[in-house]
Amino acid sequence: MHPTPQRCARRPLAGGLVVPWVSLIHGGHAAFGSLDAERARTAFLHRLCQICGQHLDERCFLIVRPADVTQGCSPEPALHPECLPYAAAHCPMLNGTATHYRQRPILASHPAGRPCTDPSCPCPSLSPDEGHAARSGSPADRYEAWMIHTRNYRLVFPPEQPDVPAGISLDVPVLRRRVLRTAQLTAEQERLMGLVRSLLDGNP
Repeated sequence: MHPTPQRCARRPLAGGLVVPWVSLIHGGHAAFGSLDAERARTAFLHRLCQICGQHLDERCFLIVRPADVTQGCSPEPALHPECLPYAAAHCPMLNGTATHYRQRPILASHPAGRPCTDPSCPCPSLSPDEGHAARSGSPADRYEAWMIHTRNYRLVFPPEQPDVPAGISLDVPVLRRRVLRTAQLTAEQERLMGLVRSLLDGNP
């Protein structure tokens, strides 16, 4: 069990875990793995840590997948160097516990998983976003943490929504890279890897 960062000492807990500042709270329950859109936007614009909600210091970490490198930005708010190890230890997607992405987005009266029936609730739309739809049920990606200096912190804004950040630019000097988890291979990839190992071992 990784110790709780001092910065998170006053954060609420759910199931013994720190509730990230950007997590969606729905029906009084923390929806781990789902971002509160307004809080995420605030974190981006004001350079806040996604875990503790405090201002970033001289250096920060960005969570990066191969697809993010292609897009040129990390779609999640940054983290303090002290908050990253806690998130990496307890997030199922970062610590390798979750081998695949969820097939359905978190839109529920937690923890039961039933659709929200409150028409006045500000929870996300019942339709999954494009990113979720593309990843739904797929094997988990490789995740890395990139440390950057906050003087190089730059936001990327999509042309169709110039006031909503798409993420933090990755086209900046990287001070350090840390692999959080390797990619989960598909069944076909596992089969091919087995063949390669057999050939290398001299057992065709």
